[in-house]
Amino acid sequence: MERYGVRFGVGKDGKFEERLFPFDPLPRLIQEDEWKPLERGLVQRVQALNCFLFDIYTDKRIVRDGVIDAEFAFNSSGYLGPCEGIVAPKKIMSHISGIDLVQGRDGTWYALEDNLRIPSGASYPLIARELTRKASPKTFRENTMYDNRDYGERLRKTMDYVNCGGINVILTPGRYNAAFFEHSYLSEVSDAVLAFPNELYVEDEKLYFRGYQGKAQRVGAVYRRLSDEYLDPTTFLTESVIGIPNLMSAYRAGNVAILNAPGNGVADDKGIYYHVPKLIEYYLGEEPILANAPTYLAADESDLSYILEHLSELVIKDVSQAGGYGVIFGSDLSKQHLDDLRDLIKRNPRRWIAQDTIDFQELPVLPQDDPNEFRPERKADLRAFVLSGETTEVWPSGLTRFAREAGSSVVNSSQGGGFKDTWVLLSQ
Repeated sequence: MERYGVRFGVGKDGKFEERLFPFDPLPRLIQEDEWKPLERGLVQRVQALNCFLFDIYTDKRIVRDGVIDAEFAFNSSGYLGPCEGIVAPKKIMSHISGIDLVQGRDGTWYALEDNLRIPSGASYPLIARELTRKASPKTFRENTMYDNRDYGERLRKTMDYVNCGGINVILTPGRYNAAFFEHSYLSEVSDAVLAFPNELYVEDEKLYFRGYQGKAQRVGAVYRRLSDEYLDPTTFLTESVIGIPNLMSAYRAGNVAILNAPGNGVADDKGIYYHVPKLIEYYLGEEPILANAPTYLAADESDLSYILEHLSELVIKDVSQAGGYGVIFGSDLSKQHLDDLRDLIKRNPRRWIAQDTIDFQELPVLPQDDPNEFRPERKADLRAFVLSGETTEVWPSGLTRFAREAGSSVVNSSQGGGFKDTWVLLSQ
């Protein structure tokens, strides 16, 4: 792992540190008969979210029909006015979706969070599988699981499907980004060009790449790995030095596909998460296959009363935060801090949701510090990757993240969690 540079940046206590991404070689095992309904639920969920994203920036049927309150939707910090009216190539908004799942002790799977902006993590189980195959080929001869090595091909096909004419590029903000390993590795396995901001420019509403050889090449699809606000200084943050001036004009003109589409943050707003079962029923006419975690919306008066009364028993989430930030466990707070949080929620209920605490499964890990401790168990989630191109497909693998401290439920990579490979075992 060290030789391949499998690193991830961790921000803690106001400091940024790039460290080796902790890998546990004991894989998560999922049987095929358990995976298949999970797969169907993920496809259904992402299809509905893509419908919502396209609709909210174009026809807005969802608010006209009163399924979601207009003020609630448009007040989301992820809703971007400059994306209004843009018709994304092939009407796909979330091309690479990372859906975070947890499994309760009773075996029920819950969708905990939808990541539709720039979800990271697919490269890590991919490189882990490659290296463990080399380390122990016998293990892979004697066990039958879905081969996950086709992720690069799946990503390339997804980019090709929406490509507007030209090469595919992966746009990285640079070497010091927390997930730079992933950017470079995915460009290699998908045959896309790894592009830095100063190598891309817009001319006549078309995007071009000019690398070290000096030759200009038209870009038809850009898999961007930087946040919306930094993407184009002529549209969003004017002080951004890592964006591409006039990229949005090329996108609006239909001359380049941007994966994932700018403005997707309105759908992975945790307030919209609350409404995903409604979105599935509204857009697809189906009952949700995959359950949400039991969730309460502070913007709803009846839910607000319940949240304020049961604050010490709930997990409180700031709807605009990601990466494990803005998550507060009521049981960890003193009476004074609970009172302060109640005041915050009452002042701005749109900012908060609350969820019942799910006692989700722990997985065995190899001992880190104490060699006498045999296979301790740690809380773990699963980030499943769903790719939307000509079809919507779930990659039969995923990033299993685990808490490195006993009793902790914080598994996020950005806060020091470790990761495992995920084996979907074939039926014999």
